[in-house]
Amino acid sequence: MKAKITKGGKTKKYNIIDNWDDVTLEKWQQLALGKKLSKAKSKEAKDTIALLSDIPKKLIDQMSLKDVATIFEKLSDLQVKGKLIKVFKIDGEEYGFLPDCDEISLGEWVDIEAYLKDGLEKNIHKIMAVLFRKVTSKEGKVYSIEAYSGGRERAEKFKNKMNAAQVQQSLVFFWNFGSELLIILKLYLAKLMKKIQEETNSLANGDGSEFSTV
Repeated sequence: MKAKITKGGKTKKYNIIDNWDDVTLEKWQQLALGKKLSKAKSKEAKDTIALLSDIPKKLIDQMSLKDVATIFEKLSDLQVKGKLIKVFKIDGEEYGFLPDCDEISLGEWVDIEAYLKDGLEKNIHKIMAVLFRKVTSKEGKVYSIEAYSGGRERAEKFKNKMNAAQVQQSLVFFWNFGSELLIILKLYLAKLMKKIQEETNSLANGDGSEFSTV
């Protein structure tokens, strides 16, 4: 979308994002961190407009509150539409979302949990690097991805190449799945603790059975 700004009798057009596909993951991070850390709404508004448009910061300072409100009204109308895109290309290479979230490994879950505790906003690129990995084979809609072994290099690439729409779709999808997974984990742990207790009691009674977790 375009914004017309008149200064000194001259009118100039500037670009404002049309959708979240135009925003990189890195810009999304800057927006999220700015909103979290900023105590002044005026600074937050200025930084948001600067990140989502090509309007110079000096000119933003001179804009009327009415014009700022109009821009924010247009930005608020932008919504992430569509379902999660599970496979996308970056620099000619395909990256795929976890094909089966039910099969997520303990290592993957531990890393995601650690990144969330340390701050979603600053670690979102690392979380995306856990959820998306290089596609190793593909046939129709069925695909496989490489085994998880960390993803520092991939995370840095995602910062500049992945867009905000993909990030938000992934977060919504994984958040819904994560809520279900927590319930499953609690049930599994309860079952595991019960089994451990039963086997502990059995050993105490002198049955001599061997300990196992499953």
